[in-house]
Amino acid sequence: MFDGHLRTSVDRAVGPLGALLRKTRLSPDHLTVLGLVVAVGAAVAIGAGYLALGLLLVVLAALPDLLDGALAKASNSSSQRGAFFDSVIDRITDALLFGGVAWYFASEESPHMAILPMAVLGASSIISYQRAKAESLGLDAKGGIMERAERIILLCIGLLFPVILVATMWIMLVLTLVTAVQRFAKVWKQAAVAPVTAARIEMRRSRRQSRRAVRRSRRRVAAEWRRSRTP
Repeated sequence: MFDGHLRTSVDRAVGPLGALLRKTRLSPDHLTVLGLVVAVGAAVAIGAGYLALGLLLVVLAALPDLLDGALAKASNSSSQRGAFFDSVIDRITDALLFGGVAWYFASEESPHMAILPMAVLGASSIISYQRAKAESLGLDAKGGIMERAERIILLCIGLLFPVILVATMWIMLVLTLVTAVQRFAKVWKQAAVAPVTAARIEMRRSRRQSRRAVRRSRRRVAAEWRRSRTP
């Protein structure tokens, strides 16, 4: 949701920071790895019960993920390899963070509660797979009420107020499953007319336009002929 509505504004806001980072010797991949290292620390802190420290590290881990794209654009180094690397690291980061929450629940709540963040991780992996598979088929699966940015924000809220962390995880799970259904429906509708049917629809549309053009041309020729016959 935020990715679709705020991405342009965020990119515009961090653009100058990307220009500043270009003057350093850092590459976008360096920032991506830095975010992963900080995420490891966040997962360890959360699992050990230091939720305030974990919150701080989660926020710090999100900054390199926010700036690597700006640096790539500023340095004109955007590439498929970089996009692939960034996506893989995002999935690893998610596994680390929710793994840390699972460890915390197993230690402080109940061993059974450790299943909850793992369920959120599983549902989020379905969302990621839907987008990847849809894009490989030339379809669009972006959007939904609970994308990665929303999950990180909800996680931060839960870490900030530990008393609602369990409730936050339940809300995240429900909304993530809703997002999975939303994306499935979106791709299902597109796939119903793609690619063969969509091509046939376009062909019929082109034929109708051609027939209209021929009729207009004939009417114009007939009108000119009548004018030429008028004394």
